[in-house]
Amino acid sequence: MTPEPIVFLPGMMCDARLFAPQIDALSHDRAVMVAPIHIGERIEEIASNILTAAPSKFALAGLSMGGIVALEIMRKAPDRVTRLALMDTNAMAETPERAAEREPQIVKVRAGKLRNVMRDEMKPHYLAETKYKAQILDLCMAMAESLGPDVFVRQSRALQRRRDHQATLRKIKCPTLVMCGEFDALCPPQRHKFMAEMIPHATLQILGDAGHLPTLEQPDLTNDVLREWMLMPWVLQ
Repeated sequence: MTPEPIVFLPGMMCDARLFAPQIDALSHDRAVMVAPIHIGERIEEIASNILTAAPSKFALAGLSMGGIVALEIMRKAPDRVTRLALMDTNAMAETPERAAEREPQIVKVRAGKLRNVMRDEMKPHYLAETKYKAQILDLCMAMAESLGPDVFVRQSRALQRRRDHQATLRKIKCPTLVMCGEFDALCPPQRHKFMAEMIPHATLQILGDAGHLPTLEQPDLTNDVLREWMLMPWVLQ
């Protein structure tokens, strides 16, 4: 039987390069694709566009904003997702405080300061202290500059208006992995423990020596965890 395809959803201001180690490791025996999450003004629209282009049945793995979009896909079309991986993400709606913090960022980006905003946002929140930190930060900057200021503004607005998905978590029936980096300051481990407790039969994995982007910070370990996820059996519920 042909293994199910995997659809990866990247984080804000990221593209397929976020999953380059996973594409290399997993594409030998199955179809692996990365869907853009910047086509649409709202999370609901982004999810609908992905569903239009995706296979009829697929495994779904989303990181950060990609995880938020993945939860919207689960709300819209749970029957199409064979298994789910939520990585370094947040199931809750945007807080008023966080929504307000985005406004000066949007103003700066519109004034041509995307690089400054990305640098200030990434430095305290994104990565663990590893020997690859500088190299990964450079890659993150390159991905952001490739996508450009219009995508930053559009994604920021979509995140500000996103819905709360805690009810969606409780309804998930497929094999589910909840994973994050031990030092993720943006979406901390405690939040992932909370999500895993809400999802029936979820598996929680917290990766050491990783922050918000374990797919790049700990690629081999991430690949091992994802391979185990792909073998998770369905449980009668």
